[in-house]
Amino acid sequence: MLTYKESWKARIAAALNTLLPESAQGSIDPSQVIAEVPPQPELGDLGFPLFPFAKLLRKSPSNIAQAVVSVLDVQGTTEPGDRYSAEGPYVNVRLHRGRFAQALFALLLDETHPYGRPETLKGSRIMVEFSSPNTNKPLHLGHLRNDILGESISRILMACGAEVRKVCIINDRGVHICKSMLAYKEAGKGQTPASEGIKSDHFVGDWYVRFHQMSREDPQAEVRAQALLRQWEAGDQETVALWTRMNAWAVEGIKETYQRTGISFDQFYFESQTYLKGKAEVLNGLEQGLFYKEADGAVWVDLSAEQLDKKVLLRKDGTSLYITQDIGTAIFRYQDWPFDRLVYVVGSEQQYHFKVLFSILEKLRFEWAKNCFHLSYGMVHLPEGKMKSREGTVVDADDLLDRLKSLALKEIRDKEREEALGDPEATAEKIALGALHYYLLQVSPVKDMLFKPQESLAFNGNTGPYLQYMGARISSLLHKQEQRKHAGEETGTLRPELLVEDAEWELLKTLGEYPEVVAEAAERMDPSLLATYLYELAKAFSRFYHDCPILNAAPDLAATRIGLSQGVVRVLQDALYLTGIPFLAMM
Repeated sequence: MLTYKESWKARIAAALNTLLPESAQGSIDPSQVIAEVPPQPELGDLGFPLFPFAKLLRKSPSNIAQAVVSVLDVQGTTEPGDRYSAEGPYVNVRLHRGRFAQALFALLLDETHPYGRPETLKGSRIMVEFSSPNTNKPLHLGHLRNDILGESISRILMACGAEVRKVCIINDRGVHICKSMLAYKEAGKGQTPASEGIKSDHFVGDWYVRFHQMSREDPQAEVRAQALLRQWEAGDQETVALWTRMNAWAVEGIKETYQRTGISFDQFYFESQTYLKGKAEVLNGLEQGLFYKEADGAVWVDLSAEQLDKKVLLRKDGTSLYITQDIGTAIFRYQDWPFDRLVYVVGSEQQYHFKVLFSILEKLRFEWAKNCFHLSYGMVHLPEGKMKSREGTVVDADDLLDRLKSLALKEIRDKEREEALGDPEATAEKIALGALHYYLLQVSPVKDMLFKPQESLAFNGNTGPYLQYMGARISSLLHKQEQRKHAGEETGTLRPELLVEDAEWELLKTLGEYPEVVAEAAERMDPSLLATYLYELAKAFSRFYHDCPILNAAPDLAATRIGLSQGVVRVLQDALYLTGIPFLAMM
């Protein structure tokens, strides 16, 4: 179903098309029509500025507005009760509140069809790669932003009808992996995560930090790490056995963190299984003259024509680089699951890398390469400064979640809510996750951000816990209504046309915008639009709750306001799911 904004944009576009001069080529699409909310409520519910069409129609915006109104009068395509008028260069629309409420209630309370599911991507196959951990360290705060961006985007794309495949590349080979291996090999003395009582990925990460401490005192450590990489690529049994053991520890711990944060994948790829495919494709491209070899034996590609300069694809000793692995992985993925689009959720510092990767894949004549997209996102910083994994100053994901959970649990205890909640530990975990995910998503992906743990947990204002609290408040309200039903009290009949108060009307319009917000978030691949919407919905309900008595209203009005509250819960639950925030019926 079209949203009310889309319906009116289509009508305005149709009216504008009747005004086109004969010499005009093409037609005006509804997407070209801008819908705004007038600055004063008395001006209407929607406003359509006609400035963009002045040149095309060779008329002033005010004259266009008058002409559009005249066409609408003749066409008679508007909904009964809706009113429209020309206000200077705008066409302003006033929706019929009762009719709008009835139509929205039918959608909101229909249990057979999920509300807010635009089919804008129906039939498309989209693969989303995100997280991309290394097996030399645990997930950290930067990964947490990547993970929830990838998970949320995947859910939003699915909500719009796309078939989505979530994939993760485990970077389990390369000199950085060999560094943690070397430190453990030379100083580990048979220690294990179990013997040291340390989560397995943290155990491996500690050895990566240890290597960089070693290398400051022993310059040959870097040389030995490079030698270990060559031994691994040559299949040396002892080296491969050590690599297998340490990678298993790392991957086991990383997957535990995924489970804790609600992140899942349809398939894992491992760099160790794909880099040879990339190597073969590079050598094939060399034979075809697409790449060239330097005197030292290194293989390069010249992308000067694409304004990307030159890029090495294989080192002089024949070992692979990240770009080599990414070439092979992309090819494997398309063979496994032919996609219409491949989305890489990777930090903004890799923008050049992906421009090069996509250009190389196009040079290798893979048609699907033009449908690859880099969803770039900014860095996450803490008030303490920039994180560096090699120096051990990274904020581990598990440690951060433990800290947030501890703070949430303290809040629960301070409010003496432990007994009411039954399992305060589980509730605190969900509050911590809601605080984290909302804070990470509320900023547009392209922007760098400063994460403040204490601020994220506030129960008032623009935070995840505030949204969870609103869900709990409405759930409590609905529970009271159920108790009244069981007690045999008169509960009234749903009559949406009774919802005429300003606070009710603003809440209804906000609910009506939800499908459009989901569609826009998918189109722009930006979950912050949904985060903003959630906060606006919570504020609109709070105003409605304050201004409009619910349980104490006359029976029919009370039943209708309860129905409206049920609609809010339905949308709230759905939008929280799309943003990876646990819904809480009690806080």
